[in-house]
Amino acid sequence: MTDIRIEREFSVSAERLFAAVTQRAEAVLWWGPEGFKVTNDQLNMTTTGPWFVHIISPEGKNYKVSGHVTHVDAPRSIGFTWAWHDTETDKRGEESHVTMSVIETMTGARLIIEHRDLGDNETGTGHERGWASTLASLAKFLNQNDLSKEKI
Repeated sequence: MTDIRIEREFSVSAERLFAAVTQRAEAVLWWGPEGFKVTNDQLNMTTTGPWFVHIISPEGKNYKVSGHVTHVDAPRSIGFTWAWHDTETDKRGEESHVTMSVIETMTGARLIIEHRDLGDNETGTGHERGWASTLASLAKFLNQNDLSKEKI
């Protein structure tokens, strides 16, 4: 099994970052790699329970991932299971585990994503690229959202 860890610094408070990651109204605006859009979801990460998201790529390809939120320790961390669905049959694939931790820093907050139990190195590399692009989407969302609030 392969595990990955990816970290990203954001110039927002830990509480703000945690809200963007866990609250559905915000998460649906940035979830997925750059250019992807959420088309259907149950993406509330503020409480334990099932979750899923359908996303569509810029080329029009549909994807579905689902799991179960296993813990919420606001504003410090959330954990959830993760499995992609087969696009033809909707059958859930192998399950892996994600923990997102938020740590306050001197200049804002750091998000640490640990994705464990990925099948092999190729799967790990693909997920690492996906998370890096997703964090770029999150950064754009936070920058646009927070700048517009400052102007009000």
